[in-house]
Amino acid sequence: MEKGYLPLEHHYRLIKDREREMRWDGKEKFEDWKARAKVKLSELLGLAEIEKYACPVEIEVEYDRYAEDLDAREIRFRFKSEENVTIPCHLCIPKSAEGKRLPLMITLQGHSNGMHIGLGRPIFPGDAQGISANWDSDYSKIALGEGLAVLTLEQRGMGENGGDTRTGNPRCKEVAKRAIMLGRTLIGERIWDVGRAIDALEKNFSELVDLDKILLMGNSGGGTATAYTAIFEDRIKIAVPSCAVCDWEDSIAIMPHCECNYVPYIAKYFDMGDIVAMAAPKYQVVVSGAEDNGFLIDGAKNSVAVGRRGYEAMRVSDRLVHVIAPGPHRFFAKESYPHIHRMISEV
Repeated sequence: MEKGYLPLEHHYRLIKDREREMRWDGKEKFEDWKARAKVKLSELLGLAEIEKYACPVEIEVEYDRYAEDLDAREIRFRFKSEENVTIPCHLCIPKSAEGKRLPLMITLQGHSNGMHIGLGRPIFPGDAQGISANWDSDYSKIALGEGLAVLTLEQRGMGENGGDTRTGNPRCKEVAKRAIMLGRTLIGERIWDVGRAIDALEKNFSELVDLDKILLMGNSGGGTATAYTAIFEDRIKIAVPSCAVCDWEDSIAIMPHCECNYVPYIAKYFDMGDIVAMAAPKYQVVVSGAEDNGFLIDGAKNSVAVGRRGYEAMRVSDRLVHVIAPGPHRFFAKESYPHIHRMISEV
């Protein structure tokens, strides 16, 4: 008797070889498939369990001041997302745009020490080196420089929202596992938080930003949350998932990744290309590093190709762009913003 595969290899081969049961096969109208797929994905993410704890969105402004390092008006506030859950965030408006309602970029930091990285503000040891490494990790500050208003919010399990208060390191592994015990997922909770953030903006800051032109972007774990949120939040017009879109077999099924990337049963029904497709006809700029060793480029290309079938079915193929830049696991602002600005002009 042959020894057979060890568990990790066995699971990898099952994920690699298994057909996704709910992939669009072209036999039914794409819009009908999308409606069915969203229902199933919502079930897998545990969104109904999260919604049970919905509450009126309240905010508490901590300060409203001019930030010299950003050359922007900065409003730091918390909003109530669930009963007993508040989310810290910063709304920043470029000083040069006072009196104008600019398009709004919502930014989600990936697996880092927190949203302060996006603002270019080092707090913990190693932060300054990471920000100055020319990896565009301060992409909230970059968006301000591109003439956009910015809302950066802390994702659950990271930074001020459950990260290690001594080192700044994320603790989303623990949060993700406990969410699954409750029939939830951490990705689902992050989707929920983005929606409640937009509710808070509509209720309290609608005179400051153009809420008809909302963008969502993030890198790595922030990119994963962006890709999923684009499916369920119609108020987001443009999604920019960076270094996250990739087939399971070339990313989370072949190498270690944080538990917050995983959704129970997801490989039975969908792959990341199906997630991309479900967001159609929404504008998307998918960003990939050609040398990303966590989300391999061949899997990224295949996911975008699968997603493009949905965009083509809706006759909006120009709304999906794949930016592939030479480099590792990082955002690529210079290569991405020409497409982002073109899409803003079309929304």
